[in-house]
Amino acid sequence: LYLLIRFRIMRKKDISVDFFVIAQRSGNDGYYEDAVISYEKALTEAKKWRFQTILKNKIMEKLKVLRTVIEYKNSFHYLRQD
Repeated sequence: LYLLIRFRIMRKKDISVDFFVIAQRSGNDGYYEDAVISYEKALTEAKKWRFQTILKNKIMEKLKVLRTVIEYKNSFHYLRQD
């Protein structure tokens, strides 16, 4: 019973890390919007656990950078069309 509970707890912690890894891959491949969605999912999962403050801080920093990149990309796209 103890091992089952421990496995369940450890698996829930890994969900946020899984989303983080997926988001990193999407961002590296240039799919910034998909990366933002995955980072937001990872952040909501990480907020459920009190002990994942380092992961939460990393995710928030990545989200800031990605949103800036998306904003720059969109503004560059609009300037390019004119």
